[in-house]
Amino acid sequence: MKKLVYFLIIPLSYFSAQAQTTAEITKENTLTETQNDDRKIQDYQPDDLPWHGRRFKATAGAFFPVNNTEVEVNGTNGRIGTDIDFERDLGFQNNTVSFFGTFEWRASRRSRFNLEYFYLKRNSTKTLQKEIEFKDHVYPVNAEVAAFMDNQMIRFAYGYAIVSKPKYELGLLIGAHIMLADVGIGLAGNTIQAQYRDNVDFTAPLPDIGIWGEFVLGRKVGLYANVNYFALKIDDIDGRIVSYNLSVLYNVYQNFSLTAGYTGLNIRVDVTRPRIDGFFKWGYNGPTIAATYSFGNHVKFYKH
Repeated sequence: MKKLVYFLIIPLSYFSAQAQTTAEITKENTLTETQNDDRKIQDYQPDDLPWHGRRFKATAGAFFPVNNTEVEVNGTNGRIGTDIDFERDLGFQNNTVSFFGTFEWRASRRSRFNLEYFYLKRNSTKTLQKEIEFKDHVYPVNAEVAAFMDNQMIRFAYGYAIVSKPKYELGLLIGAHIMLADVGIGLAGNTIQAQYRDNVDFTAPLPDIGIWGEFVLGRKVGLYANVNYFALKIDDIDGRIVSYNLSVLYNVYQNFSLTAGYTGLNIRVDVTRPRIDGFFKWGYNGPTIAATYSFGNHVKFYKH
């Protein structure tokens, strides 16, 4: 019996030792592979990433703003127009869809130039619940009116990086939003006794200053943010503007990336001219999605 027990113990001890050795080797190999993978993920130079620090960057995408619009247009001979809330009084949709495009040129490690374009066209038809005076015409209660608003926004900005490191940059912005607006109201329907229509259009240059930051969060992920503000009166135009943007970039393949963000602008323009006298207040805020293509040489970053 003892011989049988010894016969069983010896091979079991051998297999147990072999299993322990194999487990230790496997664990050691797995740990080594994991550490190598971690080094591979972290071992990159931010200034060599295909989407970061390139000379040129073009972006195009969709914008889903929530709008808030107020307009007042005074008439001649001191006639004061009605303060019109376009969403509440004229039936404009708060939520809209539009497109935007941007182009960036990095002239040097610290200097960059940005050009942006945004376009939004809206219209509505509604039976008025209150009397509206717009320019020299009165639109009575229960009148059916057709209204429209076309807005184009062009922005040019220069950014200077006060801090310029491979993984993050912080700087100042100076630029101008140029708003091209066309707004109009007209009687509609078959029950009216008269036909008339009023519209006003104007161009308002609104300078702004701000701060910006750009950060490399990983091999394929980046973050950009900016905020701008200014208030200025130029001749017969008095304007105030606040704008901001926050976006996250994900590099899909080589020079091609996708971005998702949230942007907004709140603007008020008071105009006093022979052809137009009144104010225009417009705010939009909402998410964006876009595609970005980066190209050109990399700018040179310094770690110190």
